[in-house]
Amino acid sequence: QVQIVESGGGLVQVGGSLRLSCAASGIMFSINAIGWYRQAPGKQRELVAALSRGGSTNYADSVKGRFTISRHNAKDTAYLLMNSLKPEDTAVYYCNAPLNSENWGQGTQVTVSS
Repeated sequence: QVQIVESGGGLVQVGGSLRLSCAASGIMFSINAIGWYRQAPGKQRELVAALSRGGSTNYADSVKGRFTISRHNAKDTAYLLMNSLKPEDTAVYYCNAPLNSENWGQGTQVTVSS
């Protein structure tokens, strides 16, 4: 059984940075693709960053150049480093592992104040 716990969210000012963590049990991050999604109030959940098994990355256009997805295989932990945060980045952020599976954490709230 896969369990996922996201952490690292919080309140940050425009232009600030946060690093989100996704800790998992029951899954090996080294052999699975991983995704970070977000859902803002009144909007659908959207994929913001994905990391393939081989290490390739994909980002939503809205976060390219500002967000970086990574993982620590030995810890089965994934990260989302978010720089130059904007008010429109405000959302609950979720980790999905493996990517496109039904395995989700509870999410972590990110609020960017202007």
